[in-house]
Amino acid sequence: MPQRAVILSGSLGMGHDVVSDVLSASLAGLGWQARTLDCMALLGPRAGRAGDWVFRRLMARPGIFDGLHFAHLRTGSRLATAMDHAATPRLVSALQGALADDPADMIISVFAAGVPAAAELAGSRPRLRTVVLCPDALPHATWVREGIDLFLVTSAPGAAGVRRYAPRARVAVVPPPVRPAFAHPPPRPAARSSLGIPADARCVLLMGGGWGLGPVEGAARALAAAGVHVLAVAGHNARLAARLEYLAVTSPLIHPYGFTSRIAELMSASDLVVTLPGALTCGEARAVGRRLMLVDAMPGHGRENLQHELELGGAGACNPRPPEIAASVLAALDRPGPAGPARPPGDWDQAFAAAMASIGAGPEHQPGTAAGHPAASGDLAAADPAAANPAVICGHPHERSTREVGYP
Repeated sequence: MPQRAVILSGSLGMGHDVVSDVLSASLAGLGWQARTLDCMALLGPRAGRAGDWVFRRLMARPGIFDGLHFAHLRTGSRLATAMDHAATPRLVSALQGALADDPADMIISVFAAGVPAAAELAGSRPRLRTVVLCPDALPHATWVREGIDLFLVTSAPGAAGVRRYAPRARVAVVPPPVRPAFAHPPPRPAARSSLGIPADARCVLLMGGGWGLGPVEGAARALAAAGVHVLAVAGHNARLAARLEYLAVTSPLIHPYGFTSRIAELMSASDLVVTLPGALTCGEARAVGRRLMLVDAMPGHGRENLQHELELGGAGACNPRPPEIAASVLAALDRPGPAGPARPPGDWDQAFAAAMASIGAGPEHQPGTAAGHPAASGDLAAADPAAANPAVICGHPHERSTREVGYP
């Protein structure tokens, strides 16, 4: 019988759930059986709705969100501690009930609020493994607790961020998780033909995350007026979707979409991805090999993500006002550079497998692992060729070990 894992997600936006889906598939490839629990639902209907309402309000007030993030969540202030103490007992109680009905051998949290609860449960269940995956550039204090077996981050600064709060933490630096469709997108000519975009036209993909945040409507109008085909995605924002549909009636260069599963195809068709600095979207654009123009309209962790993406290269930034977005996008289109190499398919799965093996959760530890399989003998280099190569941590070659696993 396969070992079982619980993934703790959170229904604020779409990013956490998408990461959970990728994790679930990767765990299945390692022989694990995984299910996902929504921390917002575990808090109870009233508390969950209140948390969602507060988060949306904060996103609409960037200065307040920035103050909360940088002055409190990042420093682990009394306010941040009080927020944790308000949520953690509810989550622990709900998780204890869920695990009583359906036990698990491992908990992986991709949602900050789930981390303190996972750590508390681990303290009373010695055989329970605990893992945290933070897709953002820098984890804040809530993301880190002593007693977590493994932290997965996507950069060396992220690893340093974990050790700010837990100096001896076990950290693995892995590629950003992306959905399989982005590892194998359709070729640009095929994507453009399917979407009705001329082969030689300038075309951008314009998004505001799952909630359709930012000046998507105004930016679409300004870019279309400049002669650019705009693949405008509203996500779950029904009002924005209706406004984009209305704009498309008078502007054939605007191609409106609501919530769609065709993002990989839209990215492939575009010359540039114009979006908020969400870690998931940026990772998927880089997987396809597209340049980014990041709209600085996501406060808190979004500011950190934006800086990290600029440091990686292949990205620009612009202010969240339609005329300035259009000016920055047009300038970027006029200075075309290489889109950047697409990430090698399978790099996330390889790094994730090596990280899991480092805490005894790889396929070699599953009941019934076939004798002779490279993982069964603990030979990570044979099971995962990438695991035999040195990672680069803080600019220096760093051999993988049970303490830290990276990716080139």
